[in-house]
Amino acid sequence: MELREQRFGIEIEMTGITRAGAAKVAATYFGTRSEYVGTYYQTYAAVDQEGRQWKFMSDGSIRAEKKVNGEKRAAGAVYRTEMVSPICRYEDIEKIQELIRELKKKGAIVNESCGIHVHIDASPFDAGKLRNLTNIMAAKEDLIYKALGVSVERQHRWCRPVEERFLEELNRRRPTSMEAVEEIWYNGRSRRGQHYDQSRYHCLNLHSVFQKGTVEFRLFNGTLHAGKIKAYIQFCLAVTAQALNQTCASRIRTETTNEKYTFRTWLLRLGLNGKEFETARYHLLKNLPGCIAWRDPAQAIAQQERLRRKRAESCRLQEQAADEETETGTMMIRG
Repeated sequence: MELREQRFGIEIEMTGITRAGAAKVAATYFGTRSEYVGTYYQTYAAVDQEGRQWKFMSDGSIRAEKKVNGEKRAAGAVYRTEMVSPICRYEDIEKIQELIRELKKKGAIVNESCGIHVHIDASPFDAGKLRNLTNIMAAKEDLIYKALGVSVERQHRWCRPVEERFLEELNRRRPTSMEAVEEIWYNGRSRRGQHYDQSRYHCLNLHSVFQKGTVEFRLFNGTLHAGKIKAYIQFCLAVTAQALNQTCASRIRTETTNEKYTFRTWLLRLGLNGKEFETARYHLLKNLPGCIAWRDPAQAIAQQERLRRKRAESCRLQEQAADEETETGTMMIRG
């Protein structure tokens, strides 16, 4: 599976703009119309040129605010806005970025109550590939949390690490059917019909697999930075592609003395290399300490010392050559 072949969706929480206002911005961007859909979530929507609905829904976890004379002020519930994309293809990432820029121009903002959730189509996954994905995330979770700057509060409430019980049982039993994975996930009887089941609040949410057919990544802080949003989508696509392509994956947690180097190496193995993913690497690495070029920080220090000595030797040789040239010129004048 190539990462660009996968289907995905994204949920972006924001405030500063009403759901009705956001839907109008989207309709203007797409050159279509917006409408009130209703439902429990008081949803507004806009259709794009393909007839797909981009929804703007209410979310009670968002702390509603708006800007008044450049300052954030508390606002009413109509300013709790969550943009829910339709099923998207890789080439839709640019549309998402452009739409977010338009919403930002019209007043959309985020605060620490906002988050981003990325959904990846789960239809290519079987039991073994879900175990791969779980093990990959468990092994890299600590680094991922640091790379994304996830707060401790958010980590403990909305995007908890892989549950140790689930991880242990999944690897001990090695289930071969999705039904068996589901039974392990819920630790008994399935609760797939409960939308707000507590098992969903993990950074890797497999409740979403059994409820709606998507793998959900819940660990991203709220942002309206188009480059970061693109990076988050690409990262999720790369992780799921690795899980689908590997025959197995280790659950052993990655330990390192150079987090930046280790995470960069993993990103390259995920396929996030080259010019296309340069921005993604930047946003995913900038929060991590360490040296990007050397695994062992001591090697970087040693290299700096070697370069210092090389420069000093080069300067010494240049000075020596200049002295010899001066001496030769003086002798010729005397002669």
